[in-house]
Amino acid sequence: MNTNHSISPARPDDQPGRVAQTLARAFQDDPALSWIIPDPARRRKVLPRFFGVMAEQSHRHGEVLASAQGEAAALWYPPGHIRDGLLDSIRDNLRMVGVFGTALPRGLKVADAMYARHPDPQNFTYLRYVGVTPDVQGKGWGGAIIRSGIARAAESGTGVLLETATPANVAIYTRLGFEISEEWNVPDGGPKFWTMIRPAD
Repeated sequence: MNTNHSISPARPDDQPGRVAQTLARAFQDDPALSWIIPDPARRRKVLPRFFGVMAEQSHRHGEVLASAQGEAAALWYPPGHIRDGLLDSIRDNLRMVGVFGTALPRGLKVADAMYARHPDPQNFTYLRYVGVTPDVQGKGWGGAIIRSGIARAAESGTGVLLETATPANVAIYTRLGFEISEEWNVPDGGPKFWTMIRPAD
């Protein structure tokens, strides 16, 4: 890995909100989130809150990797099916209602379609979200943070599973050793996704 692209695990108390802000900026024009929340101004407002919840969940169950200055961040889950306790589930569900409002059914439709395509048993480390801030995209941060996660997954003997709704990302992931396992569309006019898997080394 390029030593100029330093990636390390982030703690929940590391610059609170930085990971959420990084991912919110990276996903502002994401096809799936644009379908769920069509209005760009509303997306800009609510995505930091959404990714704040997602980062908390990854801290609880898996791992958050990030660069020191917030150029890149990635949320990872371990193999298996993740289930929260009752109190965490209630709290997160209420926050999701606050984030998405009337768009929540679309958000749930995307999530349900994603998880329906995960293998059972799910034996892969799951790259839930990865993003690079727009001002440094194309400068190696995406590859650096994904390779870091792949290496950490390899230490436990697992491959990596991800989805993307961005066509340009498919070639990037392919260069990193991922293979398309399925191409699919979210029902009722939703975006196209690619589910991709990188086998264990």
